[in-house]
Amino acid sequence: MSGVVEAKLAELGLTLPEVVPPLATYQPAVRSGAYVYTAGQLPMVQGKLPVTGKVGAEVSAEQAKELAATCALNALAAVKSVVGDLDRIARVVKVVGFVASAPDFTAQPGVLNGASELLGAVLGDKGVHARSAVGVAVLPLDAPVEVEIQVELTDS
Repeated sequence: MSGVVEAKLAELGLTLPEVVPPLATYQPAVRSGAYVYTAGQLPMVQGKLPVTGKVGAEVSAEQAKELAATCALNALAAVKSVVGDLDRIARVVKVVGFVASAPDFTAQPGVLNGASELLGAVLGDKGVHARSAVGVAVLPLDAPVEVEIQVELTDS
């Protein structure tokens, strides 16, 4: 099923990827009432991480910002896997991002702007959200960034 949101993705030159399979015992997304919560999404592209390492060391902040956008795209795919139609998103409520950071790296919010900007470009005002940007020592598979989202659904 393709709608307004997926048409916007296409207009931006983006394609909704297949849902990234879980790395352990969890679901990529779970619906509870009017909300969908995604698991943390890594910046996987066709089943692989395009780059690994710490942001501010092996990975530049600009690369990490692009990876955060990929994480958000993967999160939208996870939401679609649960609800079937991204046009059901009433709004993105919260984004939580984790940045595997070199000890002196402090620009986590700038990295997470990649996810926030993608959600805004795709969803417009529905993509405006609350957010946390957290620096961590390491992420699964040595990924530089991980993003999870919470969305509220429309009634229909």
